[in-house]
Amino acid sequence: MRRLFRRGAAVSESAGSTTGGGLCPELAAAVGQDPQPRTPGECEDCAALGEQVWAHLRMCLECGRVGCCDSSPHQHATAHFHSSGHPVMRSHEPGENWRWCYVHSTLG
Repeated sequence: MRRLFRRGAAVSESAGSTTGGGLCPELAAAVGQDPQPRTPGECEDCAALGEQVWAHLRMCLECGRVGCCDSSPHQHATAHFHSSGHPVMRSHEPGENWRWCYVHSTLG
């Protein structure tokens, strides 16, 4: 099994999987969740700062907060996870439907 290193801690590549190769508990719990975005088409925090520069948008599946991705200068989507504990977000880009669990660093 390959090991990944994130923020100083080793995480097994299958850490997000449940027995039988299913989704991690957070991704499984988020199935069917798709709240309305609070700020469609823009990062809520960047807009509050008067900035309009970000790479990609992500939306929290628990509360609908839209934040910029980790390739953006402020990384507001990840900051939202750290401040709120909301574990799963999805891409808020047209044509993309993937989801990410911050707890297990797992794509779903």
